[in-house]
Amino acid sequence: MSDRHCVVVVEDDPQMMRFLETGLDAHGYLVHAAGTGREGLAAITRESPDVVVVDLGLPDMDGSELVARVREWSRVPVIVLSVRDGAGSKIAVLDLGADDYVTKPFDMGELLARIRAALRNRIQSGGAAPLFRSGDIEVDLVRRLVRRRGEEVRVSPREYDLLKALVSHAGMVVTHQMLLDAIWGERQADYINYLRIFIGRLRHKLEGDPSRPRLITTEPGVGYRLRILSE
Repeated sequence: MSDRHCVVVVEDDPQMMRFLETGLDAHGYLVHAAGTGREGLAAITRESPDVVVVDLGLPDMDGSELVARVREWSRVPVIVLSVRDGAGSKIAVLDLGADDYVTKPFDMGELLARIRAALRNRIQSGGAAPLFRSGDIEVDLVRRLVRRRGEEVRVSPREYDLLKALVSHAGMVVTHQMLLDAIWGERQADYINYLRIFIGRLRHKLEGDPSRPRLITTEPGVGYRLRILSE
């Protein structure tokens, strides 16, 4: 599994987009570019990014509208870029749900620091420690790494998203619908079979005996529980 955080950048200025793509890629981020608000919303839905960076001055909608629409269904960190440096603009977009506001022009180092802070804050506000341990399993939520007995376990992006959702509610029952919403971003009851398949894959990679799971247990008719094991 890649340890690169996924960033959707919504920016209509080609020069600024090149600057952002080059800088973020050089620092290990996987970048998906969008030039309009509609393209941005589609990319956010499709890619399930770790962070969204959005300019306020988009050609088809104001960036604040994009922030408001994203907040209707997602808690992904959103960092706004804008030449508007008035307090009113900042307060308005932060009240809509943006996590941070960076005024143009800016230094790439500053944006990278804001992204790291947004990632840490979102992980902690979700109730999960940046480093989760249960038995011989370790999940590093900042670096997106999974280890078993100290060795890295390669999991797919979808498997990681599922594991992350379980880690965020470790010790508690997470319903099928909660997991479907977290992984596919929509209420798709037809995806329950896919959910079972991905749970099975995680068990084969993380459990000593996948046929008798101790880490990821089934709550019949309800969902799954990630148990916190001492050994």
